[in-house]
Amino acid sequence: MRVFVMMVMMMLLVGVGFVVLGSGRSKGYRPVVIVHGIFDGPKQFRMLSRFIKQAHPGTEVVTLALYDYMSSLHPLWQQVGGFSRALTSIMSRSPAGVHLLCFSQGGLICRALLHTLPHHNVHSFISLSSPQAGQYGDTHYLRRLFPERLKRNVFRMCYNNFGQKISICDYWNDPHHRARYLARSSFLPLINAERHHALAQHWKENFLRIRKLVLIGGPDDDVITPWQSSHFGFYDGQENIVDMRNQDYYKEDGFGLKTLDGRGGVELCQCSGVKHVAWHSNYSVFTGCIKPWLT
Repeated sequence: MRVFVMMVMMMLLVGVGFVVLGSGRSKGYRPVVIVHGIFDGPKQFRMLSRFIKQAHPGTEVVTLALYDYMSSLHPLWQQVGGFSRALTSIMSRSPAGVHLLCFSQGGLICRALLHTLPHHNVHSFISLSSPQAGQYGDTHYLRRLFPERLKRNVFRMCYNNFGQKISICDYWNDPHHRARYLARSSFLPLINAERHHALAQHWKENFLRIRKLVLIGGPDDDVITPWQSSHFGFYDGQENIVDMRNQDYYKEDGFGLKTLDGRGGVELCQCSGVKHVAWHSNYSVFTGCIKPWLT
């Protein structure tokens, strides 16, 4: 009888052990690294961090406190260098990979990181209302920087050596002055492979290390112009919208977007009724567009 009881207890302990191990695997969520947008900092993302931790208890969420608020106007390549060092440190202690969740201007910084970090282990890159194809529109952000200039004149400020020291000029994409954009803009034409450079193929290979690209945006954003830029769409020379799959950089697969889409790695999420400053605190956006990819 005693032997039988001991055998039963051992079987129960082994069963409990399998349950514990199994539950550990199912709840082993990857760290989430959040990169803020222009004029933002970590405090704007407390609600989003809370959403993630409530949905996936135990998840490490890091909102990088770099180039905050007015410092977000520094040139984007300078910011990429700083964020690169911080992200590399986090990835080094996360062998299973990390998720990048990047808002607005931060989405462009994150994509540059993906292109330029050769051994990154980013699993999902979630681009939250980010002008991935550029910005061309009068917004309150623009008026804070250039109060006397309408959008049709901003190219005069942006497409020169002085303008390229201001972050928003690094992704100002004037469809009426495309030749000057391609020749004088030092950031967006490079990461979008619109201008040839020696590292283009290397950057493409780095970018394609990700498993999933999630592009989130919507028509009521009121800052990203056109809002379709958050989905890699943009204006042609007559300000008609050309969607992602009809853009030259997609059709030519210049930086890997078409390849990633072809293997099922691109998700487009469109939400109406969300203003730009509300994306990271909207619970419906989180549950519908962000949470499914934080596994």
